[in-house]
Amino acid sequence: MSLQRRLLLYLLICAPLVWGVALYESIKQARYEVNELYDAELIRLARQVQATLRSDAQLSRLSQPPPAKGSAEPSTADVRDLALAVWDAQGTLVLSDSEGVQLNRYPDAVGFRNEKLRGKPWRIYYLQSTTGAWLVAAGQRIKERDEIVYSVTASQITPWILVLPALLIAMAWAVRRALAPVRELTTELQARDATDLRRIPNTQTPTELKPLVQAMNGLFQRIEEALARERRFTADAAHELRTPLAVLRAQWDVVRRSAGGAEREQAEAKLSRGLDRLDRLVTQMLALSRLDSTLEADGQWSQTTPVHWQTVVEQAISDCLPVAERRHIELACEWPQGDEPPLPLKGDDNLLTVLLRNLIDNAVRYAPEGSLVTLRVLPDRLEVANDGEPLPAPQIARMGERFYRPDGQQEFGSGLGVSIVQRIAALHGLTVLIGARADGTGVQVTLQPLPRQPAPNLPQVVHDSATLAVVSGP
Repeated sequence: MSLQRRLLLYLLICAPLVWGVALYESIKQARYEVNELYDAELIRLARQVQATLRSDAQLSRLSQPPPAKGSAEPSTADVRDLALAVWDAQGTLVLSDSEGVQLNRYPDAVGFRNEKLRGKPWRIYYLQSTTGAWLVAAGQRIKERDEIVYSVTASQITPWILVLPALLIAMAWAVRRALAPVRELTTELQARDATDLRRIPNTQTPTELKPLVQAMNGLFQRIEEALARERRFTADAAHELRTPLAVLRAQWDVVRRSAGGAEREQAEAKLSRGLDRLDRLVTQMLALSRLDSTLEADGQWSQTTPVHWQTVVEQAISDCLPVAERRHIELACEWPQGDEPPLPLKGDDNLLTVLLRNLIDNAVRYAPEGSLVTLRVLPDRLEVANDGEPLPAPQIARMGERFYRPDGQQEFGSGLGVSIVQRIAALHGLTVLIGARADGTGVQVTLQPLPRQPAPNLPQVVHDSATLAVVSGP
């Protein structure tokens, strides 16, 4: 059922209910007013009769007057709806009209009583004389009062019933007019194609629709960002995979044409290294794409699980051992002294393993052969350092750019490692600091909590002027 029909149905159901309650209250109030008026008239009549009574008066039963003659219109008044009776101290009926004889005498009666006389409800007022010589009773049929109540109420409700069709038409028009912004929004969305992700203007949108429009604009923005990520990933993949595939094709041609022996072994080794480079490139690109999606599409990413640094460090070092053995690099790990825990952090162990593996792998690949790579896990930070030449400031400034690799590199790579490190660090509220060691030699990467989210009760780390901070963020 449409919203318009639902609103009309609710109005058609609720309007009669409200009218019914209003009609009930109107009848109740009208009856109260009519009773108050006629009760006052009965009291006045009884007092007037009592005032005219004299002890020596010749009292007799009053006769009902004949109907008036010569009247142009018949009278609507009925004297049979009124009754009057007077009793003396002995209980003798000394005065009454034709209806008064049916009134009951109660010696101690004072005030109003509701009774049934000949099966019809009456309201009777009893008035005692000060000397107790007379008891006057004045009564009126309740039907007379009800007729006035219903007549007054009908005169009020009739105009409403007569204009009911016009009111329904007006309500239908009002509902349709009120829902016009919904129809306009529907028409606008139906006219769009799949690539049209423009924001819906909400300057003239009704207040009730603004949350819906804002939610839709937020959805359009997230879809646009997701499409941008997919297009960027596709463009990066097309650009970066073109060269490795061409190299692999050429190396495969060399393998096929090689005569054998040492020449073939050398060609196969080059082809194997090319496949390793392609595998690493694809792996890094997929990891970067997943991290971009986590950072951009789910800005509220959070973890409540404490990090198990021992497991993370063991896995990261284990993954980097083959490269370290090939280049004769010694891996060292320094742990906090005594019972002091390593850097307190809550996050994802798998992502932090990827982060640490990238840092150690880069340190191993670009360190001098036969040198030392050290991982320090401290209470307030993590450090990965090697004995390589200190990096120039322009090169450090470009660290983290996608697919950036300085010239003259001997080791193959994808140029995505630092970018992945920065994104994982941003997810965990960490800062990536790249520069020289404290003594100005080598290359050191430091991970520590962001200044705006410091770890509790941890000392601040001050680096020398040779250190350049690269703060990661989405």
